[in-house]
Amino acid sequence: MSIINKTAAFLLAASMSSTMIAKQDDFKYVVDRFADIEVLRYQVPDFETLTLNQKLYVYYLTEAALYGRDIMWDQNCKYNLALRQLLENTYTAYSGDKANPQFVAFEKYCKQVWFGNGVHHHYSMDKFTPEFSRGFFDSIVPEASKTADYDTLLRLIFDPAFMAKRVNQAEGVDLITTSACNLYEGVTQAEVETFYDAMKDPKDATPISYGLNSKLVKENGQIVEQTYKIGGLYSEAISKIVENLEKAAQYADNETQRATIASLVKYYKTGDLKEFDNYSIIWAGDTFSKVDFINGFIENYGDPLGMRGAWESIVNFKNEAASQRTEVLSANAQWFEDRAPIDPQFRKPVVKGVSAKVITAAILAGDSYPATPIGINLPNADWIRAMHGSKSVTIENITQAYDAASQGNGFSEEFVIDQETRDLMEKYLFITDNLHTDLHECLGHGSGRLLPGVDPNAMKAHGSTLEETRADLFALYYLADPKLVELGLIDNPEAYKAEYYKYILNGYMTQLVRIEPGKDVEEAHMRNRKLIAEWCYEHGKAENVIELVKIGDKTYIKINDYDKLRNLFGQLLGEIQRIKSTGDYEAGRQLVEQYAVRIDPSLHAEVLDRYSHLDIPPYRGFVNPTYTLVKDEAGNVTDVKILHGEDYVSQQLRYSKDYSPLTHN
Repeated sequence: MSIINKTAAFLLAASMSSTMIAKQDDFKYVVDRFADIEVLRYQVPDFETLTLNQKLYVYYLTEAALYGRDIMWDQNCKYNLALRQLLENTYTAYSGDKANPQFVAFEKYCKQVWFGNGVHHHYSMDKFTPEFSRGFFDSIVPEASKTADYDTLLRLIFDPAFMAKRVNQAEGVDLITTSACNLYEGVTQAEVETFYDAMKDPKDATPISYGLNSKLVKENGQIVEQTYKIGGLYSEAISKIVENLEKAAQYADNETQRATIASLVKYYKTGDLKEFDNYSIIWAGDTFSKVDFINGFIENYGDPLGMRGAWESIVNFKNEAASQRTEVLSANAQWFEDRAPIDPQFRKPVVKGVSAKVITAAILAGDSYPATPIGINLPNADWIRAMHGSKSVTIENITQAYDAASQGNGFSEEFVIDQETRDLMEKYLFITDNLHTDLHECLGHGSGRLLPGVDPNAMKAHGSTLEETRADLFALYYLADPKLVELGLIDNPEAYKAEYYKYILNGYMTQLVRIEPGKDVEEAHMRNRKLIAEWCYEHGKAENVIELVKIGDKTYIKINDYDKLRNLFGQLLGEIQRIKSTGDYEAGRQLVEQYAVRIDPSLHAEVLDRYSHLDIPPYRGFVNPTYTLVKDEAGNVTDVKILHGEDYVSQQLRYSKDYSPLTHN
């Protein structure tokens, strides 16, 4: 992987920078807070500067985006759509005391399910635990909602062992039969791997993304793919997506935009993965349009084997001023590739078509909503990257919202070892965080190459973790390079230390706040960060590169030698690239299992206790703005208006009412 990178998406909830992008003083970023989640708004600066056609292009692309919501819910678990209807019908019908603790707990559960796009947590993949009783729930469910599947839905809510984990990544078990995601039915992990191994031709230099847009099932004893397309699985939703894509095409700025949409529509109509590759090539080549989008089955983190794509969409437009830094990086891509600390045989001799920009998100949808990435790198296929290039973006209005909502939360004082380090992070973390994302997306994912004949899926269940590790290491290594000062991207050669400290602190300690006591790390991005931090700590012990310091009863990270830490990043990058380039699955598996999975219980307990006093949510997500057409008396559209006033619950209920082609609400 990565099509859309979520390594940087899950920003340390307590981002410490106070270097703020100009914002409206009266803009209310925080919308809601419940469980371990805070919901924010994001601004869409400069939307009003778009032409009318560009605004209409955005409008219909956002409509296409919102119509994919049901697909994402159904992919996450086969009972999610029925559960959502049951919960929403019950929630809206309730006329009792809303201060009743049982109802308060029920409302919290509804909010969690909405945020997770289903019954499982969006990050841990564990099922949500209701804090209300079964008796109370049964008493408030409208009789009309107690349909034939009611008993199954009750079991889904109240039986912790039933469909307990959406994606299981535990070593030594059948990852398919123990995962609750709705991407397979009636098949085992061995059967899935055998099915696709028989399809693959090691001599094919342009392989399709096998399994990306289908569900694999056993029918009458035969294993078959149910393809997502018009006339196939999810036909009703895909038809609405296509309808709005075709409306958007009428307002495209240029032929390339129209060709991109035409190819995507053809893919949705046929389900042909070769057409998806054609669409990806056209899309990657459009580096000049103001308005852009992603739309389709993209992220594969929801598949325990890393094959099938979750549906998502982000509509966006270019931030011209901020894009200068990413354009500088992409223009120098060959310089970075040629000097990467990896075996020369694994470098790309010629880096093609690397483009990068900073964007403003206009809408988030599917697997990118409510929780969202802050960086995108597409296409996913290694051969397309090598032959045609890739396109990378940093979503800066999202990072701005994170930053604005994190001011003065006490994290820095609690976890950062000294004032000198806090001052450095205060001054430079915002820009170095963004530069890390730029390097990760623009150059990291686009770097390196597979040797001929190596299967792109050779890393199997560990593929996402190792790919994110590789891209993060590339970014970390070059963040400290004097080249960034030479290029004018940073004004202090010591600035990189702010990101280095935050990264090791997060990977080794503070991200553990997202894990329940006694559990292992399973999510790919958390494993990636833990692998890097712990490998560097272990391999730097002899020279005391990273030190764990006790001050009273609190543990702190102390980095004693930043230059040597950079060298460790380079060494690990060289090994990860070798593993990927040669398809050395066993070496990759051993790295993940040794450094990325198990947690020190005493350190974990300490982190949880220290966080509990800060009241900082481990997770954040967003509500979207609302776009409406403005018409004159003759019915002609004269403008598109953007509104930010909708709250979290209202938005979720409206989306279920207006954008549910699979549930027909």
